[in-house]
Amino acid sequence: MIFDVDPTFSNTEEWWESIPEEVRPVKDQPFYHLLAENEETTYTAYVSEQNLLPDDENGPVGHPDIDEVFTGLEGGCYVLRDMVAN
Repeated sequence: MIFDVDPTFSNTEEWWESIPEEVRPVKDQPFYHLLAENEETTYTAYVSEQNLLPDDENGPVGHPDIDEVFTGLEGGCYVLRDMVAN
């Protein structure tokens, strides 16, 4: 579940360099902040546009932080909560 986007890379250089060079994304593309989950855990991720994958299940999001980021569902879409930048 995407909740924010940076038009270009906006994380630390250390984070970017920690990605193996052969799969390291270019910085001049959108990077998405998302609430992610798999069969084992939930987490917050920072993902380059080239690495986004569609959610084939297209079901409700079970992430425990969903209520902190969204106010609920409206017309089948999650409504982003008004947030103040840190």
